[in-house]
Amino acid sequence: MNYKLLAFITLLLIVSFAHAADIVMTSSQQQNLGITVVGIGKNTMMTSRRFPAEIVIPIGQERVVSVSQSGLIDQLFVAAGQQVKKGQTIAHLISADLVSLQKDYLQALTKKKLAAKSFARDAELLNGGIIAKRRYLETESAYEEMSASLSESKQALRLAGMSDGAISKLNSASGMSSGIFLEAPIDGQVLEQMVTTGQRVDMGMPLYRIGRLHPLWLEIHAPLEGLPLVKIGMPVQVPKFQASGKLIAIIRNVNKADQTLHLRAEITKNTDFLSPGQFVETVINLGEKTQYLSVPKSTIVKQGADAWLFTQVKGGFHPVKVKLIAEQGDDAVIDSSLTGSEKVAVSGLSAIKGVWLGLGTK
Repeated sequence: MNYKLLAFITLLLIVSFAHAADIVMTSSQQQNLGITVVGIGKNTMMTSRRFPAEIVIPIGQERVVSVSQSGLIDQLFVAAGQQVKKGQTIAHLISADLVSLQKDYLQALTKKKLAAKSFARDAELLNGGIIAKRRYLETESAYEEMSASLSESKQALRLAGMSDGAISKLNSASGMSSGIFLEAPIDGQVLEQMVTTGQRVDMGMPLYRIGRLHPLWLEIHAPLEGLPLVKIGMPVQVPKFQASGKLIAIIRNVNKADQTLHLRAEITKNTDFLSPGQFVETVINLGEKTQYLSVPKSTIVKQGADAWLFTQVKGGFHPVKVKLIAEQGDDAVIDSSLTGSEKVAVSGLSAIKGVWLGLGTK
């Protein structure tokens, strides 16, 4: 008979039974072994705290209107705080450079028309066998070159701020315009006016900042230990303004200054009470079904890869398997089936563990 195998199986049975059963230990035995207990409670790291957050405009909901030509701002039609619609005229710019661009466009337009006539004529001559195909191909190449030059000039006018409608009206008879109307690129509110009427501006200089203020983002700073607790989609509230939304991003980039976790929430309710750049206090709702407890780290007993607590019961202790979520100083955040009203052993754990594993006497 293999006595070593039998002994090993017996030990496994003892350990398995011990894990499931209470550890019987009288009060006097507990006192003699130096066993003491402490209370546990619900963790408040995330559920009962308010975290600082900044209101920002989401990416894609903000535009800066700038000038693509140097010139003089002779008219402004909107000011900070006003609502604007996409395509609405917001300013007028007088620019000498714009005249030069229009001249280039009209010249390219004339050249293309001449090239088109030559191309059409040579196509007929080729069909009649009057000219060689080589001449036709040269005329075709010249026409395509003029077409590309016209497209380039038209694109330059677009970049200068002229609309397709205004460009289509350009011709030698009507003359050229020295001014251009600037339009709002999106629906939204004018958040900032950066120039005044009569001011000279250089190419690329910003005139207005326009933003769409619904929805808004919250940039939240939460304790780093909360990383295991938060999940995308969790409800987020700004209690002071009755605003709410949900968590949309957990940014794995820790703030070096205060070692906080960067979270982002999208606020969709009551955004009218919030403004970009505003600092607020926010609450993250972990959900009613999520229960996390705090215990001293010294109460945790490791057995293999598992973590256990010894909860005090009548006549001894009961082993409870727990899941470690995070650490906060001398405390551990755990997920378990406990209610938070129990008491757990904090000292004399070696003696309890020995009895638990059947290595000592009860």
